[in-house]
Amino acid sequence: MDLTTRAVQPATRPLRLAVVLGSNREGRFAPVVADWFLSRARRHGGFTVDVVDLAEADLPTALSHEPGPAVRAQLAQVSPVLADADAFVVLTPEYNHSFPAVLKSLIDWHFTEWQAKPVGFVSYGGISGGLRAVEQLRLVFAELHAVTVRETVSFHNAHTHFDDTGRHKDPARPDAAAEAMLDQLAWWGHALRDAKSARPYAV
Repeated sequence: MDLTTRAVQPATRPLRLAVVLGSNREGRFAPVVADWFLSRARRHGGFTVDVVDLAEADLPTALSHEPGPAVRAQLAQVSPVLADADAFVVLTPEYNHSFPAVLKSLIDWHFTEWQAKPVGFVSYGGISGGLRAVEQLRLVFAELHAVTVRETVSFHNAHTHFDDTGRHKDPARPDAAAEAMLDQLAWWGHALRDAKSARPYAV
């Protein structure tokens, strides 16, 4: 027997990554940051990528216990993407030291979809780069039994980092930050998916 021969491992199914664009404001900067990040996520190699754009999902910012017909119709487009995802990246701006109301609506209309899955963050804003919004989101996702990864991607004074075509002017550092976050998401995504296949997660 050739002791140098290694057993061939079966191919691992790529993780399904849902990227949530958390702003629906008119004139938002989210698409510029999202296009940059999505190109990095797709070339990472560990994920198939879906996008949930809250500018396209007409969710209310006031919640009722049971969603009405109009909300159900919107959720029917969004909820299956969240349910099928193995991991999430939430892209958020910072509004008045917090995150947008429409993002909270999306989070609160769901529960099991987030459970025992990893969440990473890409944030943008003024001097804080959206990090105050991210720290609040960590508390929200902990309550929903999700795991937030340590590494983040953040853009302070975001408009100054991109040219008129949406290209980042000096991408080395944010590229490295995105790679580190995606690597952590991949580790946690596989670990949690494998754990749930062996023992279903129950609250």
